Amino acid sequence: MYYPEDIVEEVRARNNIVDVVGEHVRLQKKGSTYFGLCPFHNEKTPSFSVSPGKQMFYCFGCGAGGNVYSFLMQYENATFQEAIKTLADRAGIKLPEIEMTEDMKRAASEKQVLLDINKEAAKYFYYALRNPAGKNGYEYFKGRKLSDETMKAWGLGYSNVNPDDLVKYLRSKGYSDEMIIKAGLASHDEKRGTHDKFWNRVMFPIQDTNHRVIGFGGRVMGDGEPKYLNSPETPIFDKSRNLYGLNFARSSKKNHMILCEGYMDVIAMHQAGFNEAVASLGTAFTSGQAAILKRFTDSIVLSYDSDGAGTKAALRAIGILRENGMSGRVLDLKPYKDPDEFIKNMGPEEFQKRIENARNSFFFEIDILKREYNTDDPEEKTKFHREIARKLCTFSDDVERNNYLEAICREYMIDPASMRKLVSATVNQTGLATPIKPKPKTGEVKRSTPEDGIKKAQRILLTWLTEEPKVYERISEYISARDFTDGLYAKVADRVIEGIRSGNLIPAAIVSEFEDEEEQKEVAGMFNTKISGLDGMPLENESDIDRAHALKDVVIKVKESSYDYYSRNLSSDVKALDEVIKGKKLLEKLKNTTFSI
Repeated sequence: MYYPEDIVEEVRARNNIVDVVGEHVRLQKKGSTYFGLCPFHNEKTPSFSVSPGKQMFYCFGCGAGGNVYSFLMQYENATFQEAIKTLADRAGIKLPEIEMTEDMKRAASEKQVLLDINKEAAKYFYYALRNPAGKNGYEYFKGRKLSDETMKAWGLGYSNVNPDDLVKYLRSKGYSDEMIIKAGLASHDEKRGTHDKFWNRVMFPIQDTNHRVIGFGGRVMGDGEPKYLNSPETPIFDKSRNLYGLNFARSSKKNHMILCEGYMDVIAMHQAGFNEAVASLGTAFTSGQAAILKRFTDSIVLSYDSDGAGTKAALRAIGILRENGMSGRVLDLKPYKDPDEFIKNMGPEEFQKRIENARNSFFFEIDILKREYNTDDPEEKTKFHREIARKLCTFSDDVERNNYLEAICREYMIDPASMRKLVSATVNQTGLATPIKPKPKTGEVKRSTPEDGIKKAQRILLTWLTEEPKVYERISEYISARDFTDGLYAKVADRVIEGIRSGNLIPAAIVSEFEDEEEQKEVAGMFNTKISGLDGMPLENESDIDRAHALKDVVIKVKESSYDYYSRNLSSDVKALDEVIKGKKLLEKLKNTTFSI
């Protein structure tokens, strides 16, 4: 965070979460809490709660949760800096200027100059397209069935035939040749001096998620080479960490994004109503781009060209998505080559059907693999099955692997038992995975791990403390933040106990201390667990005696896990040994103590 903690907290406190969430979600009050349909996943029964007391939201369906900052960051796909500025403006709070070192100021100043140069270049290209000299470029876009509204929205432009027009224009605006070159808009040699990098091309401004122009792509008019030219890497433009169209797609409320290859594909899809489309920037899809997409969704639909190069690119992208814990599906665009061509000929409705029926990425890989074998030949068919077994071994999760094995066997009419033996043999030969375990018998329930039970008890206790801080007086002798042995839980427990002792416990403020979105969700879950006994039975209508018994059981569970942890990790330090002995004595005393609420 770039702002002082007191400013962050003031902005949060001045924006009531019920009001902010209520601007986007229809809420109904039930008791002291508000409920509505979760904006982060599809549901018919409201499981999305907003607590005015805690100033937090939490969805019991998908686990999304946090404070007012978290909500804006997740709902609008905004950064923390964007969220705090939005909320500060809403509350009429002027944010302070961020203090920077001299090096930071120089870097920021240079970055701003480069952004300003790119902005001026975008304006120049934009107006050049709409002048008589840009007629060829304008007719090209019209021939691609783009409306004037679409061309305006995407800032499409044209670079003139003369190879120094842009340089002259930018010089007239006071920019030096050095900075124009550094912005990636010009080159220099002894013969021609400083000259435009882009000329006689239709221009596609590339924007970051804040709609700032950071680079350009240009398609040549005629038969020149290269057909597409992109800005080089600059201090403000990293091709591997940006995606074309993400500045618009980030606001899409779809539960997936469409990844394609080219600028025109993205623009055509957005014009047709598919505002979830993005493209890599003239380079192969990268792990960095996958990480960016994962901020918005785990589900990607691949819409690459249907030719050999497109298939190869799709297979590579599938591997990258899988490495980043994301799922991929692949569009079938046949008989057309790309999404732009498909939509022009078949229309948006048919394209939507193709999205709904997109092929699971693993099945797509097997489909491509099958092309290499003549399955009418027994020997070739055996080789094909062995390759399937190798592919199945790449799933480390037994359940997932078994599900895919059964689905593949149904699809290709393979005996499941034979395939299991083949997978097990492949595992023994290659060590790619662990052998597939037998499916659990009907009615058999997966057992929870001891760690699950420990964290559940800790979450129950943290929620109990935030909802009924007076409970801490009853358990303070036995429980401290040190008893929450997981790093994140320990930090939260420390802040909760500190807040109770100071009389200033604000759960939403604690969430603000964590910048990572996943950590914010987990912390929100610690404050929104149903208060219950360890058996899971709710305590809302139980007597004080029953509630006291349940509280004691939860505290004992937390204390026992703490004692076990420190006993297992005991060092030779005398102080550590004293702590373990002290913990054992407190645990024995706790078990013999009668609680009351």
